[in-house]
Amino acid sequence: MKTTSDVELAAPTIACDYLPEPLLAFAQGGRHVDPKEGIARYGPLSSGESRHPGQIRVSTIGTAETTASARGWLARLTSGVPGDAKHPEFPGMAADRGFMSTIATDDGWDQLITQAELDSVCETRGPRQRFEHALTLLCEKTAAVADSDQRIDYVLVALPPELYRRARVADYHEAGGMVHRDLRRAYKAAAMKYRLPTQFLRQSVADGLDKDHPSKIAWNFATAMYLKAGGVPWGATGLTHGTCYLGISFYRPLRAGANRVQASLVHAFDEYGDGLVLRGQEFEWDTDREGSRSPHLTTDQATALTEFALARYVAEVKRTPARVVVHKSSRYWAEEREGFRRALVPRVNAYDLLALEPQHQVRLFAESKYPPLRGTHLRLGDLDFLYTTGFLADLGEYHSIGVPSPVLIADHVGQDRTRDVLLREILILTKMNWNSARLGGLLPITLRFSRLFGDIMKEIPGDREPLTQFKYYV
Repeated sequence: MKTTSDVELAAPTIACDYLPEPLLAFAQGGRHVDPKEGIARYGPLSSGESRHPGQIRVSTIGTAETTASARGWLARLTSGVPGDAKHPEFPGMAADRGFMSTIATDDGWDQLITQAELDSVCETRGPRQRFEHALTLLCEKTAAVADSDQRIDYVLVALPPELYRRARVADYHEAGGMVHRDLRRAYKAAAMKYRLPTQFLRQSVADGLDKDHPSKIAWNFATAMYLKAGGVPWGATGLTHGTCYLGISFYRPLRAGANRVQASLVHAFDEYGDGLVLRGQEFEWDTDREGSRSPHLTTDQATALTEFALARYVAEVKRTPARVVVHKSSRYWAEEREGFRRALVPRVNAYDLLALEPQHQVRLFAESKYPPLRGTHLRLGDLDFLYTTGFLADLGEYHSIGVPSPVLIADHVGQDRTRDVLLREILILTKMNWNSARLGGLLPITLRFSRLFGDIMKEIPGDREPLTQFKYYV
């Protein structure tokens, strides 16, 4: 009989390769790896199309002082913001450059917060009461904007620092336990009733006192503004035609019991860059009983959730996908696998289920002084690790702080595409964040905003259908 000392344990195979940086699509057939450079050279993807917002009508909610500061910020955005060695110049908001859009403002479109209203909120006792008073005030102002005879594309909320500081968040106890609420996210949920995309503008940004470089802020701000006004800043290249990418995450509904969670389809995304935000069903998850902090679906729940997502996708996109890819942040339990299979096999030709987990246990260290390249793929036995952050070879830059860690592809069910195809799709989808002009992020867009979307979705009552467009959540 052999003992463990007699058995030679096989070391896992180690392989490393590199996935080139994906190109993005812009107007005039332009292609570039960097969103900022692509827009500066070619213009946004939807420029020249019917959905391109040639003029963006902006309404501001704030005091007389903060509204004036916001107007000054928009004027600087219009004329352009200089860059430096590390930050590219923002070319401005004009018909002939940048996003090829102009910004329009008018005193009659704004809603002023009076001193009496400001004092009333700030003097309200109790964090919950003060939070709800501030939210009610913003909703009243937004309703007035929506009732205007003029079509407004975008609401800029310029709260005075005192009100923002005192009502920004609220933590309080309720029957279901501790409740945490964020004013920005609660307001976004409330503003959906009026079909108005919104943006908070901090006074430090308007006054040019923020720690980030002004051109970086301008790029991010303008990208989100263009999206919220109906435009498409850039598109993906290299995604598999006819594929729908689903991202599944979970959140706890507001005022729900300790064991109640909601399944949220964060994003149903196609190869052209169009996406939907969907709300799944509520169910019970007992951490102690199930032995896992990460919620998982039963077979029937996974089937129902997938059928719901595909039905909404077909209703919006007007076609059935040939293939479905599901991204989840936790491994698939056996019941989940069976549930997804039941829903997908009768409806699509191919599917892949992937679990993506940020981790810090496995890293590569380059011999040079630079971090590993973004796009580096490490295969350790049957495990795949992908650097979605890292040194950008095409630009010769590193945009993060500290030593980057790769994402672990912890699970793959389906096998309808090779690892190489799946990894390339993940890398491409990290570049589809239209809420900023960053080149990429740690997680694909299917999972990137799971917490943000959940925090907004939980503020939408169960009897009110949430809007599906991405622009209302960012």
